[in-house]
Amino acid sequence: MAAQQDSDPWQASSDGCHVALTHAPLSASAVMDLVRSPAAGAIVLFAGTTRDNFAGKPVKELQYTAYHPRALRSMLAIAEAVRAEHGLHGVAMVHRLGSVPIGEESILVAVSSAHRQAAWRAGEAALEQCKAKVEVWKREEFEGEEGVWRANRDGAVGAKVVE
Repeated sequence: MAAQQDSDPWQASSDGCHVALTHAPLSASAVMDLVRSPAAGAIVLFAGTTRDNFAGKPVKELQYTAYHPRALRSMLAIAEAVRAEHGLHGVAMVHRLGSVPIGEESILVAVSSAHRQAAWRAGEAALEQCKAKVEVWKREEFEGEEGVWRANRDGAVGAKVVE
């Protein structure tokens, strides 16, 4: 894939599955539009938002970085597997990179299905697999002290891997 501007997303798609990485602010409606289907009676959207604290420390912002080619492959594989397992009409996952200020979204996951139960379960499964497996790393920047690299999971201290 050729080098891209910071505002341009890195993306991949297959039948009913769309994934992307971008430095631009995320749009919930645009991600939901990727999974809309006349056969879908349910769309579930998860929005992971930067909060202002972690373990009692004031957070200034989050910084995200990724190994783009591998992260996209991992995200697409997760989307395809979740779509097949839950019989979904569509799956979309978009992760923001770079600086994500307080109150803004770092990840959006949308799924559509004929019925809500499958959508609820699939949305959570897609998010948890994304956090556990995708090659995205975050650095929590705190007010008045040095930031901390974390694996892209809740509270897991990590180290950036350079390949």
